[in-house]
Amino acid sequence: MTRLRQMFTAVSAVVVLSATVAAAQQALHDLTGKWAFAVITENGTGTPAVVLKQEGDKLTGTYESRMMGSRAFNGTVKGDSVTLTLEANGADGVALVFRGVVVDKDNLKGNVDFGGMGGATFTGKREK
Repeated sequence: MTRLRQMFTAVSAVVVLSATVAAAQQALHDLTGKWAFAVITENGTGTPAVVLKQEGDKLTGTYESRMMGSRAFNGTVKGDSVTLTLEANGADGVALVFRGVVVDKDNLKGNVDFGGMGGATFTGKREK
């Protein structure tokens, strides 16, 4: 019976430790807030304002730029990876997919896919 109790205690410790690490990792990457993005294309740099709201690994928010107006998006954050998707704006619109990494709590970087019609790089800096 003692051996069974030792195994139960060891398994319980691993479960608690895993949950603690997952919670700490998630808290490390809370991206909620206002962000200044720079989208760098071969034709110049756009500077959209982005507002992120994070609930668990789910991201929602708004993307506002001079060229595209204000658009809602959905996304995810898993570990250091971030994905934001802006759906096509109308029948002739282009969906944008941002795939990047969390550099630190105040900085993001990555690539943007313009619906298979080219791409760009981006950086994001949390506004204070």
